[in-house]
Amino acid sequence: MSGRAALFDMDGTLVDSTEVVETLWTEFGARHGIEPARILSYAHGRQSRDIVARFLPETSVDAATAALLEEELNRLEEIRAVPGAPEFLTRVAAHVPVAIVTSAPRRLAEARLAAAGVPVPDVLISGGDVRTGKPAPEGYLLAARRLRIPAGACLAFEDAEAGLAAAMGAGAFTVVVGNHDSPRANALPRLPDFTNLSVTGRAGAVTISSTPDAPVTRREPRRP
Repeated sequence: MSGRAALFDMDGTLVDSTEVVETLWTEFGARHGIEPARILSYAHGRQSRDIVARFLPETSVDAATAALLEEELNRLEEIRAVPGAPEFLTRVAAHVPVAIVTSAPRRLAEARLAAAGVPVPDVLISGGDVRTGKPAPEGYLLAARRLRIPAGACLAFEDAEAGLAAAMGAGAFTVVVGNHDSPRANALPRLPDFTNLSVTGRAGAVTISSTPDAPVTRREPRRP
């Protein structure tokens, strides 16, 4: 796979925050009498304010979102990098422009990246930088514009359904990171993580290929 720029989601893609995120939303559901499974099936990859607005439309969305942010900032010790992510981002950035496109607020994004040891690129598109969050493609389109590279010439790395829809909607060549299972994900190239990958650059583009230990695969759709 090759591209003239690389666009990365953060949570679940570069940063392993899944356990923290699921715990927070489970606690949120318990406090408000909402079945956690309902929230978790919707939440991954989306902005917190969009989740709050969906499940508690009559509450103060801004106040509830701000309270959640403070809880998230108090749980940074549980944050880890996805295997190989810091090194991979650095290697790719040596050849082409890179950006991070996250649904998280900038303050939380920078804190989680620092906690995980993932370098922060010059272009970081946070939830506060867009009017419409994932699954809308606005964040990816904005990142491509700031990098001055057409979105269709970019590689995008995502782990969740909303993010995959956003990256594909922007026209980027989209790669699944991790084990997310859906018809959309299973039709795309997939990396288990960022280890054992070859990164080479030539003529303003980067080419990423796998070693035998880390095949880039397409998962077969589930049979009924």
